[in-house]
Amino acid sequence: MAEIQRSSTGLSGEYFVAAELLRRGYSVGITMGNAKAIDILAEKDGEQFIIQVKAIFKKKNVGWPMMTDKVNESIFYVFVNLNGDKMTDPDYFIATGSEAKNKVKQYITRGIIDLSTLNNDDFKNRWDKINYGNTI
Repeated sequence: MAEIQRSSTGLSGEYFVAAELLRRGYSVGITMGNAKAIDILAEKDGEQFIIQVKAIFKKKNVGWPMMTDKVNESIFYVFVNLNGDKMTDPDYFIATGSEAKNKVKQYITRGIIDLSTLNNDDFKNRWDKINYGNTI
């Protein structure tokens, strides 16, 4: 298996998340381009869900850059660790917007959501949150 290019981390994460949603019976649309507010629009049983994907290449990155004031509490966030250093399946951590906002460690010029704060049963592989959470 070829190594994922670090410059393709974000797009790789979006495709992996889209594939997981498709497997779970969602219809999925991926938006293209940089600096977009919506990465994935998913639909299931007549309900639509907005999903923002944040991806890191490997565990060494320790977390996902994110500023508190940029978190949208009305959408879902899927944090992906591509495990590029191990070449194993990605790990997925699903959070509501409110949960994501509460996990940001905000500094003066940057913010981060640490992998260690999401690596538990409340977030890891919690695809069920999307079914019961906020819809458009």
